[in-house]
Amino acid sequence: MNHETGADCQGCPLITDRRDFVRSASAFAIAAISSGFPIRSASAKVIASAIGGKTLLSYPVPPADGAEIDRENDVILVRYRNEAFAFNLACPHQNTALRWNESVMRFQCPRHHSQYQPDGEFINGRATRNMDRLAIRRDAANNIVIDPDTLYRSDEDAAQWNAAVVKL
Repeated sequence: MNHETGADCQGCPLITDRRDFVRSASAFAIAAISSGFPIRSASAKVIASAIGGKTLLSYPVPPADGAEIDRENDVILVRYRNEAFAFNLACPHQNTALRWNESVMRFQCPRHHSQYQPDGEFINGRATRNMDRLAIRRDAANNIVIDPDTLYRSDEDAAQWNAAVVKL
């Protein structure tokens, strides 16, 4: 009922569109959860480094094994077996945003189905290398600090890629 005119609003396009929107949004949410989209999302505190004015991202240590995705900064933060890793969100094959499948504790590329272990190691698919790790360290306040501009590829600098881990 339109409260201003007293007319019945059951056939109003706005109501129909809103109902369709709610139905569609609900269906999308259910599909997203069941298809392995990450349930947890991370939000970073942006900090500026005194050395060189680099922008760094600070996150609390994840409370349990799993992945947290910060889409705003294209960063994945993973806690796995008492270690923390930071990855570029893009699949190294064709830069598609990776997805975390919580039920099997793996990353998967939705485009060509490449799969990766929680530590970024390549399992199978069209990709030809591991996920790209980001520079990561722990600060004095026990937060995880990530440099999103310093990326390590396992095929170009295996030593740096292997060192890009924080022991928890």
